[in-house]
Amino acid sequence: MNTSGWLGRTMSDLLAHPQSLERSTGERLAATLRRKQEALSPRILRRTLTELKAIVDPQVSEVEGGRRAMGVARWYAKAPAAQRRDMWLLMSEQFVADPKIVQVAQAQFSAAVGTPDEAAAEVYFRRATVSPRRRLLQRFSAFAEGIRFLVDLRADMLGDLKFDRRLQALDVEMEYMFSTWFDVGFLELRRISWDSPASLIEKLIKYEAVHDIKSWADVKNRLDSDRRCYGFFHPRLSDEPLIFVEVALADEMASSVTPLLDESADAADLNKATVALFYSISNTQSGLRGVSFGDSLIKRVVETLKLEFPQLKTFATLSPIPGFRAWLAKNAQSMLDRLDDQARAELARVLPGGAVAAASLLTAVDRPLDLDPKSPVHHLVMRCAAHYLARELVDGKPLDPVARFHLGNGARIERLNWAADPSVKGQKQACGLMVNYLYDLKRLDKHRAMLAQGRIPVSAEITSLQF
Repeated sequence: MNTSGWLGRTMSDLLAHPQSLERSTGERLAATLRRKQEALSPRILRRTLTELKAIVDPQVSEVEGGRRAMGVARWYAKAPAAQRRDMWLLMSEQFVADPKIVQVAQAQFSAAVGTPDEAAAEVYFRRATVSPRRRLLQRFSAFAEGIRFLVDLRADMLGDLKFDRRLQALDVEMEYMFSTWFDVGFLELRRISWDSPASLIEKLIKYEAVHDIKSWADVKNRLDSDRRCYGFFHPRLSDEPLIFVEVALADEMASSVTPLLDESADAADLNKATVALFYSISNTQSGLRGVSFGDSLIKRVVETLKLEFPQLKTFATLSPIPGFRAWLAKNAQSMLDRLDDQARAELARVLPGGAVAAASLLTAVDRPLDLDPKSPVHHLVMRCAAHYLARELVDGKPLDPVARFHLGNGARIERLNWAADPSVKGQKQACGLMVNYLYDLKRLDKHRAMLAQGRIPVSAEITSLQF
């Protein structure tokens, strides 16, 4: 056995993830001295825990608990990152349900199964499993800026979650609480226009995640008369949208984002508009990861648009394919292996050195906009993209994140568009390709049912491209 090699790998792992060397908060609270890598000394850590516990003291009112939570939030705002992390760890590790109470409640529930007391015992059991951590989060939400504080706290924590499992309890608890607090029933749909406050328009520029907004002229174009922009707002975060969608009204389904982003283009004639094209959807709060708004946003926007423009017949997207190029880099050879002899011969005539190999194909698509539309490389990339979107599943869901979102909402894959996004980002992520997802309002439930069975709904055009 090569012990030196094993030891070297173990030390490398520990150095790569230094929290592996750290003591739990329980060990640190019982200690007297601080280790070098620890931010708060045992004494300060104990004091911080005492202040956190004071927030959920059953003897104090909601108002007083909120006041105490606000004091901790003020300390947190000034604390360096390492000290903030110590507070996360305390919230995650030290506010757990009492195992003895849980055990008793579980025994009572088991004994009550099959009796008239079963339902009540089940409620008591669920209550017993609720951790004091949830009560702590509720108290933080009691003061005016409390929800904003918690959303930002979770956003701060996301980077550490990848390496420290001890934070998962706090993260899961926050996601659960946020899914309740940010239920769509509590959200307001608002239109964002050029007449909206400048501070709100600046938020669009800041949070736009699909097609970067480059100037005020750019954002004005996106808020022109033939466009609509809508966002979901929460009463406690009323100054910025949680998610927003940009819509173009036109007489046909767009195949390229270039004309949509052309600041000099004339506005479309709204009297002739029959298509509502969703060309950008952006979440704004990373701290709300895992809380879904998009499905409800699209439904509400469709209803709003139909009231304003009854003549609209088609609701579709022009969407990026962010995972395609990376997937192709890993799967190019397996795609080439699917080709028949004729297709391989055609490729051999145009690939560097005549080699029908993954490296040659990937080299050829490094500059996708230079490819002739009649090139066999162009055709193969389109086929690969169709396969990626329509066949690649993980745990029964589409591999591509944007496809997962729209197909999960009941859309179908309608059309692939070559050179639809010529930006550097578009070429890097998807060889310049974009895809139209069609929201057929009469078939949304049918498409969801198909997806639940592992079948992705696609148009005949996409079917014709698949291997």
